[in-house]
Amino acid sequence: MADVSHRGDIAAHPDVSEMRDRHARVLRGQSTAMVDGPVFLTGLFCAISPWVVHFTASQSVLTTHNLIMGIAIALLGLGFAFAPARMLGLSWAMCAMGVWMIVSPWVVGQSPDRGVILTNVIIGALTLLLGLMCTGAAAKGGHRATAT
Repeated sequence: MADVSHRGDIAAHPDVSEMRDRHARVLRGQSTAMVDGPVFLTGLFCAISPWVVHFTASQSVLTTHNLIMGIAIALLGLGFAFAPARMLGLSWAMCAMGVWMIVSPWVVGQSPDRGVILTNVIIGALTLLLGLMCTGAAAKGGHRATAT
């Protein structure tokens, strides 16, 4: 059996630059690792919110809107979990979706009540905040996400 108990400096290793590059590539997409779960859960809540807040009968157009937007936000969360390096460019899209969710009760709905407004504003604010966190993580990494 080989003696592997010695721990030397890795700087003398012949593949040190390749190992550092590979390590950097692996960690590049991990900047959104703490955000993918909350994004997914926010999307799921957005999708089921018409039935939770009980505005399915009075706001049928907004019900469909929240279902579609919730699925889209949840899919972004799944994308951040499974392909984070490729998804960092969509952080700004998530910010735009958050802003849209905030204003959608007045644009899409017909005279929404306080529960509908609060639900969409909270979901929109969370989506905007999480999108800004993803955008900040991408900017902090100092790179533009590329498909590698």
